[in-house]
Amino acid sequence: MSAREEILRRVRAAAPGRDGCGVPVPRGYRRHSELARGDVIARFGERVAAGQAAVRHVAADELAVAMAAMLWAREAKRVAVPADLPRAWLTGLDGVRPLADDPPLDPAALAEMDGVVTGCALAIAETGTVVLDGGRGQGRRALTLIPRHHLCVVHADQIVGTVPEAVRRLDPYHPLSWISGPPEGRTLEILIVED
Repeated sequence: MSAREEILRRVRAAAPGRDGCGVPVPRGYRRHSELARGDVIARFGERVAAGQAAVRHVAADELAVAMAAMLWAREAKRVAVPADLPRAWLTGLDGVRPLADDPPLDPAALAEMDGVVTGCALAIAETGTVVLDGGRGQGRRALTLIPRHHLCVVHADQIVGTVPEAVRRLDPYHPLSWISGPPEGRTLEILIVED
């Protein structure tokens, strides 16, 4: 038997749901969170905080003031923002200059920013992960990868319980950035907006 024939024999012998040795591969992971909605939101906050990110819960009408307070606490003077970030988010930024990423700021300019403010596509309670897909208010990848500080706004209705729930809601053709805690030398702050 040739090497090719041997490989094809092994492929045909492997049943779906089994690895190459004929051993069953378990597929019993949770697809849905069993937590109540309020517990899903609380779990996300706990997981994000455990990942060394700061978390603050605010009502929708407190968002601009809370954002300004978090940036003032960091003594931020200039922050990069996506060109389509909701302007209402920036209304309380006395002393902090938001610079729209339009035209795109070059890497050197981004590195000089005191931070970046974005929204997100969704967040995952189970892992404390924020996912950005380049949609409205999120900007391009470089915008969140270069500045040392990232302030991300997460609306409570964007929080899902599990990774499979997130995967079902995301468009696989969009550029996805999964953020689980701040990279070394950087900070991440999350504002959870409970409408």
